[in-house]
Amino acid sequence: MTDNSALAGVSAPFDPFADADGDDAVVTKGIVHIRLQQRNGRKSLTTIQGLDDKLDLAKLTKAFKKEFCCNGCVVDNKELGKVIQLQGDQREKVKSFLTEEDIAASRMIKVHGI
Repeated sequence: MTDNSALAGVSAPFDPFADADGDDAVVTKGIVHIRLQQRNGRKSLTTIQGLDDKLDLAKLTKAFKKEFCCNGCVVDNKELGKVIQLQGDQREKVKSFLTEEDIAASRMIKVHGI
């Protein structure tokens, strides 16, 4: 048996994620996440998550497809809600499109994987 009385005066190590144990929706409320998902070989998908529910994601996807000359669709995920998927690495193009069209402010867009 070990003696735990020696450890009684030692404080626990600092946990930087202790405050983040709550609801994740509160932390990322209003933030648009743009990610690159690697497929097989050189193939990849760009996913856009966190857009406002008031937006028509089908029309927005159609505009992305026409502007970037790629294919894409809207996927309904149980955990993440509705997510737009575009073929290829379109992260910077999507960010500039969203800011130019005033869909989202640049400070509210988080590009992952750069």
